[in-house]
Amino acid sequence: MTLREQLLEMAEPSYLDFILPLMPGVKNVLGIRIPRLRRIARDAARGDWRAFLAENPEPCYFEERLLRGLVIGYAACAPEEKLGRTAEFLPMIDNWAVCDCFCWRLRSTEREPMWRFIQPYFRSEHEYEVRFAAVMALGNFIDEEHLETLLGQLDGVRHEGYYARMAVAWALSMCFVKFPLRTYDYLREATLDDWTFNKTIQKIVESRRVSADSKTLIRLLRRRCVSLRARPGRSVRTPAAPRNPASRQNAGGFVFALAYPYLCHCISYWKLWKSKDDSTISTSTSPTWSGASTSTAARSD
Repeated sequence: MTLREQLLEMAEPSYLDFILPLMPGVKNVLGIRIPRLRRIARDAARGDWRAFLAENPEPCYFEERLLRGLVIGYAACAPEEKLGRTAEFLPMIDNWAVCDCFCWRLRSTEREPMWRFIQPYFRSEHEYEVRFAAVMALGNFIDEEHLETLLGQLDGVRHEGYYARMAVAWALSMCFVKFPLRTYDYLREATLDDWTFNKTIQKIVESRRVSADSKTLIRLLRRRCVSLRARPGRSVRTPAAPRNPASRQNAGGFVFALAYPYLCHCISYWKLWKSKDDSTISTSTSPTWSGASTSTAARSD
């Protein structure tokens, strides 16, 4: 039985009806659950995976294309060969699902070669190559060593594709989750287009890993702009020039960021002072007036 025949037998019409709305414009979908494809890919990677790829050089179905990417990710080989296979596979990516499933957790020997490999793809003219760079980075390179360079690369993305912009917003929101202060400082001076910037703010606010106080603070950075939804097949209005980082909105956020810890301290101190009972105040240190009994403590509000 060939691979295609095996996949055709595994197809589930009910699952196909579920996933098709999630992947607009994607054709030739069989409807096979991702865990089942991953099991096939792992089994192939344990054997002669090079022969497996050679036998299926031109994927026709969505699942065949995804399976090819998974096998490349699971394959144990030298980083140079892995990157070569990756470069050959990237032009085959035509939707977000294949792109995101293809981005694997890197082994220690693959990290630095892959970091160098993805740098030019941040400036690619192809939507899913930009998304590949952003998703691979958010899964492997949001750390102390790569953060500043990564923020600079994401800030420089100018591709107008919906899925490229969404990946940038997603990656920046993950940067905020792991490095909130440094990412906040970056966002105050970011030169992203307004749609991508506001989508980043939205994703941060929607995250369950961000505190309520941080969400209140990050909302102040939201830009007021008129733009169309950047859906596939629709145009997007972008500003003619980068937004001035010294605008009133950013300035207000900066002032609030400075004043917020002090306000919290004052409120906490006031609550502590308010909760004190009159009996805890020593009569010996209470102020007295002439004619008043020294045995009576001054009233504490």
